[in-house]
Amino acid sequence: QVQLVESGGGLVQTGGSLRLSCAVSGSLVSSNAMGWYRQTPGKQREWVARIGASGISNHADAVKGRFTISRDNAKNTVYLQMNSLKAEDTAVYYCNTIPLGPWGNGTLVTVSS
Repeated sequence: QVQLVESGGGLVQTGGSLRLSCAVSGSLVSSNAMGWYRQTPGKQREWVARIGASGISNHADAVKGRFTISRDNAKNTVYLQMNSLKAEDTAVYYCNTIPLGPWGNGTLVTVSS
């Protein structure tokens, strides 16, 4: 059973940075594609970024150039570096395997203007 524990969220001002972490157990991040997603109240969860088993990454247009997904195979952890944060980035952020498995609890990011 894959388990995902997201952390690193918090309150930050517009233009600030945060790094989210996703500790993974039950699956190897080096062998599987992983993704970050986010959700705000009343909206569907949306895809933010993915990193393939090959290490190739893709980012949604809304975050391209500001967010970077990466992984540490030794720690079996996936990261999301978020820079130049905007108010519209406020959301609960989740990581997951690709294809999707069980969701973790997510981590809340609040960007204040």
